[in-house]
Amino acid sequence: MTSAARHIVWDWNGTLLDDNDAVVSAVNAVCAEFGREHIDLEQWRSIFSRPLQQCYERLLDRPLSEADWSRLDVLYHEHYRELLHTAKLATGVPDVLREWGEAGRTQSLLSMWFHDELVPLITRLELLPLFERVDGLRTDIGGGAKAEHLRHHLAEQGLDPADVVLIGDVLDDALAAERVGTGCVLVTTGVMSRRALETAGVPVVDSIPEAVDRISTNLAA
Repeated sequence: MTSAARHIVWDWNGTLLDDNDAVVSAVNAVCAEFGREHIDLEQWRSIFSRPLQQCYERLLDRPLSEADWSRLDVLYHEHYRELLHTAKLATGVPDVLREWGEAGRTQSLLSMWFHDELVPLITRLELLPLFERVDGLRTDIGGGAKAEHLRHHLAEQGLDPADVVLIGDVLDDALAAERVGTGCVLVTTGVMSRRALETAGVPVVDSIPEAVDRISTNLAA
């Protein structure tokens, strides 16, 4: 479904933003709080899935009450925020985004990071003018599925899903794309292994430039 795509919906964390070190450090803060030994990125990639509450139940090997989940969510995000300034833009960003726009195509950003923090961050990074629309999470606690957020994101822009490709780094991105009817390309730069990503049955590439090249090649075909 990428052959007609002229609009990209970008994921943020793990896709345009290389924040893996901050993520793993925040996960390890949770591990310490709940009495679990620390893990590394490859271990987190082997465990990560959505819904996040179930993912953390596997990580911690215990069920989580609502109070546990709320405490965990606050702890993770507090620690992540402390390290967010260390995260860098992914290789090829923002150049590939500028080139996509200069070719007369459009793009937007849909993130499961909190909207009120996302917009100032991408503004500081001078990315905001590159997007037609930016949507982040507008709830107090994260971890839900992305499909309905994607549906709303496209509807607000009047986009036909058949004209859109979502670029993300986790299986939930592919599932959201499938449910809404957009194309999808996954990148291996985030918190899921290539082996896991390949189960989605969509193109899997190793960088942002490769992802855009994949779409551009199809457009030129």
